[in-house]
Formats: sequence, structure tokens, C-alpha cells
Amino acid sequence: MSEEESVFLVDPHSDPVAVKIVGRASFQNVMPLKDFLKESTEAGGRSYVFDFSCCTGMDSTVLGVLAGCALDLRKLKPKGSLVLSRLSERNTALVRGLGLHRIATLDLGDQAVDADDATESLSTVQLDELDSARLCLEAHENLVETDGDNQAKFQDVISYLKNRVSEGD
Repeated sequence: MSEEESVFLVDPHSDPVAVKIVGRASFQNVMPLKDFLKESTEAGGRSYVFDFSCCTGMDSTVLGVLAGCALDLRKLKPKGSLVLSRLSERNTALVRGLGLHRIATLDLGDQAVDADDATESLSTVQLDELDSARLCLEAHENLVETDGDNQAKFQDVISYLKNRVSEGD
């Protein structure tokens, strides 16, 4: 599956709100998901389940978008929740390696959680270079907020992106 064929399928009316990632999720295609999560939360969504059974991989920007959502949900009264289910071994290692297991629930097959009714495809959005840099910067700052150990992992990326964003403004 190519980058263009990657999709985010959602069921915005389910509780929890269901999201299924199909293909490779990356900084190039995650903006519609970020927008959907923000709009859904503003409309009252408090619980989300992500199905990774068809996800062939993801980058740190996607994980940073998920971290940002989980962090926002934790600030709500009552707190919201984010469940990551059907993760492959590789994706589980990525999630744990960046500390997302501390702010989201990992369904390792012991919970009855799925997103099989997520069939509505989010529209793709083509970002320009500056908007892409802003998205990546925010996502990586979310990862640092999630786990302080991520500061050392992403300090060069964050520094580069801050410079890129400031040059573009």
C-alpha cells in the first residue's frame, strides 16, 4: 500500500469513538486525523479507540498526534480515555519506547475493544512545508511532554523544526 492509499477510517458516532488506521500513518497523512480528534473532542467525544490491525507502520509525528490527544483527554473533567488496540509487535515497541503506554491504554488482546464499525474515511489534506513543520513540531513537543526521556531523542528534530517555523513566520 502506498502513502497515497493510507487512510484513517472513523466511526464518529460510536462510544468510544472508533478510528482504524489502514496502511502507513505518517506526518504526510496525519493532519486529517489530528483535525478530526480536535473537532470530535470539542463536540463532546471523551473516549477513543484506535485499531492498528491494518496499520503497516507509523512515524513519531503520528505518535505525537496521539500523545497530544491523550494529554488533552487527561485534562478534561471527567478525564477522557485513549485505547490503542490490535498493535503489532513493532508498533507496540514504538508506543512503549516513546512512553505512550503511560497516558493511553494498550489493549493487548485482553479487552473487548475494536473499531470494526469505523468505515467513514477522513479526507486527505496536502500541507505546505511550513504547515507540515508546525504539525511535526507540535507532535514532537507532545512526545517530550509525555516522557521527558524523549527530549534527548528529539532535541535535534525540535530545534530544526523551531528554526524552520520561525523562518517561515
